[in-house]
Amino acid sequence: MLGIVIRLFPLWAVLLSGYAYVQPAFFVELKTAIVPLLTFVMLTMGLTLKTTDFLAVVQNKRAVSVGVLLQFTVMPLVAIVLSLALGFNPEQTVGMVLVGSVAGGTASNVICYLAKGDVALSITMTAMSTLLGVFLTPLLTGSLAGLSVEVPMMAMLSSLVKMVLLPVLGGVLINHFAAGFTCRLVPVLPLLSVVAIVIIIAIVVALNADSLTQIGPVIALAVVLHNGIGLAAGYFSCRLLGFSETVCRTIAIEVGLQNSGLATALAMKFFSPVAAIPGTLFSIWHNISGSMLAAYWSKKAPAESVDPLAS
Repeated sequence: MLGIVIRLFPLWAVLLSGYAYVQPAFFVELKTAIVPLLTFVMLTMGLTLKTTDFLAVVQNKRAVSVGVLLQFTVMPLVAIVLSLALGFNPEQTVGMVLVGSVAGGTASNVICYLAKGDVALSITMTAMSTLLGVFLTPLLTGSLAGLSVEVPMMAMLSSLVKMVLLPVLGGVLINHFAAGFTCRLVPVLPLLSVVAIVIIIAIVVALNADSLTQIGPVIALAVVLHNGIGLAAGYFSCRLLGFSETVCRTIAIEVGLQNSGLATALAMKFFSPVAAIPGTLFSIWHNISGSMLAAYWSKKAPAESVDPLAS
């Protein structure tokens, strides 16, 4: 039952967002809760990780390296290209680039499991991209979006340390030294994360209620293309490199699903509610597309082959 509730995340996001759009006043008052909610999500992520997840990089170094490279090249570059092609203004552009420059999504591990991917590799990639993103997200955002808007890179780096690095590492340490306690929490952690992210999405929708009708559709198009290109690039790049089907699926999901909740929080903190729209729409859409892809792949058992790059 709990699993069904969690997998219906896009439905809850759409329903609460619809309510926030019609009755925005309540959610507007909660705008200061975005950063604390995101920090909580990152803590819950840390509580699901073990120190061995980081050590697994050594065992899967080539797969992890390729996945992380695709994560921090394909997604930010596609974001800026789409923004230029669709004529986005500076606020919309920085929002797209933020989505493209953050780490892999917190839901990717669940989607990977449903898609019959390599869950251990997925967890390792999520952990590594999250740690690297603390430094790469402000660097990439400043390099790509800084041409059209001033990006406070050092302030963003400081916030990422507080919002991502410390909560994740804190969660890992708690999990290491109080494994019995976290073991009891693990079943409900995904639900708590879903609740927090759905509330963040609703707050951003409420803050943009007046402008969503005009700018929402074109940003939604950009988000769908961004996500689709990321999934395709992750999958087919790995096929060309000779990875097994299981690894191809895993890296596709890790590249295509972004931590858009973090992008939303950063946009709200350093830019504007408009800059948070891409992250908000991506949060909804990538869970829908990821779930559909997982449903398709779950019916097709991977035809495994020897992976020359996995060692």
